[in-house]
Amino acid sequence: MNNETLVNEPARVIAMYRKMLVIRAFEEAAGENFFAGNVRGSVHQYIGEESIAVGICENLRDDDYLMSNHRGHGHSIAKGAHPRAMMLELFGKEGGTSNGKGGSMHIADFSVGMLGANGVIADGCTMSVGAAQAIKLLKQDRIIVNFIGDGGINRGPFMEALNWAKVYELPVLFVCENNQIAATTTTRLVTAGEGIAKRAESFDVPAVTIDGNDLFEVDGTAARIISEIRNGSGPQLIQAMTYRLRGHFAHDDAGYRPAGEAEAALKNEPVARTETWLLENGLKQDELDRMRAEVDAEIAGYVEDAKQAPWPHPSLAFTDVQDVGAPNVPEAAR
Repeated sequence: MNNETLVNEPARVIAMYRKMLVIRAFEEAAGENFFAGNVRGSVHQYIGEESIAVGICENLRDDDYLMSNHRGHGHSIAKGAHPRAMMLELFGKEGGTSNGKGGSMHIADFSVGMLGANGVIADGCTMSVGAAQAIKLLKQDRIIVNFIGDGGINRGPFMEALNWAKVYELPVLFVCENNQIAATTTTRLVTAGEGIAKRAESFDVPAVTIDGNDLFEVDGTAARIISEIRNGSGPQLIQAMTYRLRGHFAHDDAGYRPAGEAEAALKNEPVARTETWLLENGLKQDELDRMRAEVDAEIAGYVEDAKQAPWPHPSLAFTDVQDVGAPNVPEAAR
């Protein structure tokens, strides 16, 4: 890790580290409350990949866009969605990001440029390209970042999106979080050819592979590439190598992984790596412990808020529903 950033901008790096802690604590709480029966549906935890979302989003503006996927909690928090509203959403409660109607896989907050997440593998790629096309037509200088997992690169929408983005030189950054496991299958066993970066390059889309668990490498790479895209370079792709420390979803015990693989990955996980670096560069252990305790208390508070929050009024079931022409909003919900 390069220490120049911390020397010149220590407050910024500490803020990035704290955001990683928020994501980690949120995901731990989401899993615990899934097993407690408070969260319905699936919960796909982002544990072990936090530095990618934070390192990328730290270089985005509020008016830039982001499109996520089913493992999207970390992306949403990094882009600025409030974890309290997200926790309410997971619980299906009033006040959630979609008033409890979207749940874990459908977090969206347009106020911070978070256009949404969905459980359709790779489908966010084509939606991102649509948003990028709109940006170009409107002659704006914003960009969109599309997060995709390595399991999605064998699906058609990924290839279609690369082609369309390059044909029209659109302002989109594809970020492939390669955690090396496509749901329950080792990705390399079902991926022909040289992999993700080469597939992008075959469409003449510049691609770079980085250590996704190195917060500083992600940050520096994102700063450069986002600036290039904003200045008209056209689409680019970052493949960030990482490893998810949990199963594909909360109730997956990941028994398909070789014995000891996850334990070995703990030595390289991003939160611990960043914490070690901070200690080596001037921060004290009690400062880090205090920060972690504050974050844990913050997330615990949001869990209690979600438990106490009311269920959405039944009339809200008819809002946000588009028919031909206009949304159907009952009088009681106006």
